[in-house]
Amino acid sequence: MKPLRPLAFKPDDTGLHRALMQAAQGYLADNRDHRFADGGMLAKVLFLLALCALCYGVSLQQQSLWAFFACYFGFIFIGMFLTVNVVHDASHNAFFRQPWANRWLNCLVSIPLGLDPDCWRVRHVIFHHAHNNIEHYDPDIDANGVLRQTPFQRWRPFMRAQRFYWPLVAAMTFPYYIWLFDWLDRAGRTRVRARMAQQGIRGWGIFLAGKAAHLLLALAIPCYLLPPAIGMGQILLVYLLSQMLSSLLFVMLIIGTHWAKAQFYQAPAQGPLAHGWYHHVFATTFDWFPRPRWLGYWLGGANLHLTHHLFPHWSHRHYPALSRIIAEVAPRFGIDYRVLELGELLRLQQRFLSAMGRKPQ
Repeated sequence: MKPLRPLAFKPDDTGLHRALMQAAQGYLADNRDHRFADGGMLAKVLFLLALCALCYGVSLQQQSLWAFFACYFGFIFIGMFLTVNVVHDASHNAFFRQPWANRWLNCLVSIPLGLDPDCWRVRHVIFHHAHNNIEHYDPDIDANGVLRQTPFQRWRPFMRAQRFYWPLVAAMTFPYYIWLFDWLDRAGRTRVRARMAQQGIRGWGIFLAGKAAHLLLALAIPCYLLPPAIGMGQILLVYLLSQMLSSLLFVMLIIGTHWAKAQFYQAPAQGPLAHGWYHHVFATTFDWFPRPRWLGYWLGGANLHLTHHLFPHWSHRHYPALSRIIAEVAPRFGIDYRVLELGELLRLQQRFLSAMGRKPQ
């Protein structure tokens, strides 16, 4: 794949950067704290791992298809929560202080869901965070021929209905990433492999070991233990449906925050973008709150997505405090910082999908 030219932002928001960083460092100093995970975060990870293992173990004891589906879905669903709570932070080296510890933690907690953590880290940390909502630079909005996600992508007549069928596309994200895009990335068919932490034989070895561990845990063991009460075809169907339902929630929570703002950009032919990086984040990302508010704790801070983009190397345990800092600092620089309710976020997503589905004039 032809490499894209390096893209820079106009350096016009140094004052905003300085004010946010000073306020954030003052918050840490006042609380005698650090930006990484603490004992509470470790306890949450251990709890999620134990709950994931419990659902998996109980699923292997079922003789009814529906009981198996309920327990097995819990196993995959909690695997998705491990990704949101752990892989998201560890990929930014925000969980442990040591990068190697973050890498190995990612390898462990990624096994239930099956995503390759190194591929996801490059896509998310290196490409998406640096260029969110920029055509051709952000892999989350790459043209796929099914959803029109930016005004610069080709329109097709069936896209008039994309606001109705988009949940199916979102649900297929995990299966496609796990069984297609991860492999294309590792094989060098995309621009991801060049930025991976592990290359060559060692990289392939870690990659294949992770996929094999997922296959063994998620499919081989159930297919060995459960028939004839539950057939192999039924196990495969339950696996796919569990991945799809988890994927739908993940995409709605993560990518949907960028859809809601509905601001997309093309890279200039030369020179930097016409605005600074901080202004870009505010123009393309929302924070939102669930009801009840405590659900944000289990979402791994995914709801405070603008805060995550401004402070990606901080543990999500700090996001509520950092969100309050942003609300205090941003207006001083003429920036409107809004925190949405979930219902409003979903309405804005639907409005965006409807607008992108209409035939361009």
